Amino acid sequence: MAIAKAERLMNLALCLLGTRRPLSKRELRDSIEAYVEAFRPGRGAASSDDSFNRMFERDKDDLRELGLVIETVENLDGEVGYVARRDSNRLPPITLDAEEAAALGLAAKVWQQARLAGAASGALQKLRAAGLPEDVDPYEAHGALEPHIPVHEAAFEPLMLACRDRRPVVFDYRKATAARPETRQVEPWALECWRGHWYLAGWDRDRGAERVFRLSRITGKVRARAGRYTAEVPDVVTVRETVAGWAGEIADRSARIRLRTGSGYPLRAKAVSVRERGDGWDELEIPYGHGLDAWLVEFGPDVVVLEPAELRADVVDRLRAVAKG
Repeated sequence: MAIAKAERLMNLALCLLGTRRPLSKRELRDSIEAYVEAFRPGRGAASSDDSFNRMFERDKDDLRELGLVIETVENLDGEVGYVARRDSNRLPPITLDAEEAAALGLAAKVWQQARLAGAASGALQKLRAAGLPEDVDPYEAHGALEPHIPVHEAAFEPLMLACRDRRPVVFDYRKATAARPETRQVEPWALECWRGHWYLAGWDRDRGAERVFRLSRITGKVRARAGRYTAEVPDVVTVRETVAGWAGEIADRSARIRLRTGSGYPLRAKAVSVRERGDGWDELEIPYGHGLDAWLVEFGPDVVVLEPAELRADVVDRLRAVAKG
């Protein structure tokens, strides 16, 4: 089905780019084989016309989202026609200096996955064909750098494509404090790697709010859904800042905790002060921000919250939820 649609869109684009005058829906329907095959005479004129109109409008919208400029022209008889003029759909010449070419070369080398590496290599070949000088080596300027972005989660690729295509998705997600995963309906905005983990930022439809999801906690397959976004996508999706906020990295208060001696080294690294008690426990003062309760729960019985009382209550509630399953 995906191949058939891609072929249909390509034929429609070529038809609109190749005509010297605007073509009506009827002319396009009779000229493009996919439309002819799908809407043969004798299948019910009214339903066939309605189905074609819906398909044509979807195809036209898809081509416009891909960047094709399609003009709508009305002739003297009031008939509407469509054309994609070549001068409106011609890209300017590509000119790159050595530093820009090197940056693209590093971007092409960054992916370890075979499918993405092939796409990056193909992109560089297209740049060569578009005029990138042969004496400019995209890799040479920074040959000592070998950037890598490890991606082990199966959810990465379908979510990357969903972000690119602006497609809503559904997946099962297990929170750190939950025993079982929950189904989440999300409008994906952006992916970002932060401290060795990949995160997705998007709009959670069920909760009606922005949320960030850690890809390693997505279970099962990511399923794409039809339809458009219901929430406005921010101009700049600050995944890193949002994750930092939820992880307690952005803090305006302090919390006092007891930590078992010889454990909880990530907490010790963030501590403002550490006092040895001598009874197998240490007392720490750590920054307190949104999401700290979820982080403390991960250390289980090695952590006891002393203050503030609200943080202690949140941690106890989360532990009780885990115990109940």
